[in-house]
Amino acid sequence: MVLMLLGCLVLFGGIFAYKFIAQRMVNQFLDNMRLPAPTVTSAKAQVQNWPEDLSGVGTVRAVNGVEVTTEAEGVVSAIHFKSGQYVHKGDLLVEIFAEPEKAQLQVLDAELRLARRNYARIKTLTARGVTTEAELDSARSTLDQVVANIEVQRARVDQRRVLAPFNGVLGIRRIDLGQNVSPGDAVVTLQQLTPIFVDFSLPEQKYSLVKEGMPISLTTDAFPGKTYLGRITAVDPRVDRASRNFLIQATLENPKKHLRPGMFAQVSVKIEASRRVLSVPRTALLFAPYGVSVFVLETDASDNSVTANKRFVKTGEERGDLVEIVEGLLQGDEVASSGLLKLRNGEAAVINNENKPPEDPSPTPENS
Repeated sequence: MVLMLLGCLVLFGGIFAYKFIAQRMVNQFLDNMRLPAPTVTSAKAQVQNWPEDLSGVGTVRAVNGVEVTTEAEGVVSAIHFKSGQYVHKGDLLVEIFAEPEKAQLQVLDAELRLARRNYARIKTLTARGVTTEAELDSARSTLDQVVANIEVQRARVDQRRVLAPFNGVLGIRRIDLGQNVSPGDAVVTLQQLTPIFVDFSLPEQKYSLVKEGMPISLTTDAFPGKTYLGRITAVDPRVDRASRNFLIQATLENPKKHLRPGMFAQVSVKIEASRRVLSVPRTALLFAPYGVSVFVLETDASDNSVTANKRFVKTGEERGDLVEIVEGLLQGDEVASSGLLKLRNGEAAVINNENKPPEDPSPTPENS
């Protein structure tokens, strides 16, 4: 029994010792094995002349935009438009039941005919000396009152017809046939889309740089990649006391009606000045809570090996897919522009720009 126990101890001890030594040798091999250098694309930090411009955010607003409402109380008898329809100034939109008002107008027309005959008769008699001037003045006054009552009644009838106040595009219909409406009830919205305004603000330090007639460019999230051109048409003479910003209004033609009232817009005002900036592609930046960094690719002249070194930078303005570098890089420094997650600080890298991803296309201006 003792010999059997010693034999089992030796057997199992050898198995465990073999497993331990084998696992340790595998771990040492993996720790010492060098991974292949990751392949990245590169770009050089370049100095460029960027036209100076002023950027702000604004809201697109219709030149004319109203909520068409009713002026009279009654039942909707006819609807002459469809939601989203383009209408012209004076087009009939809605009719409210107006038969009693029209009947009253016929009564007044009959009174008008009688008043005219009485006035003509008394005028003839006055010329013959049969009646007095006072009776003629009374007849004329009666005629004038009937004419005025007819005008008032016609205005009441017209109030029961809702007309388009200007050319534009209608919104969603808010009333139904047979609905009893009151004065001021909304019928439909009407917006004039061509031309169109954009209102935006700039800080008071830029007030002296902005003048009427200066060109602006506008982009929206609704139509990414498109730029719309216009000109400043008004500058508010007042600076807001709370924000220290002043309001600017620009006008755009908007022929395709892409821009709609209420849209959020990024506005850029073009001025004549320009400045030199050092820029790199946006894809070369690593954003982290402790700062923004890039991987600078340094080539050893002796063996052409490339080493990736992380360097923190300070960024400035962004334009398209380029970012201004305020400090941290020098002109000509080569940085990794893709594959950044595979890189490690101080380790080797391989540069391959044959299949470099294309740059983002610049926005297409649209002004016609």
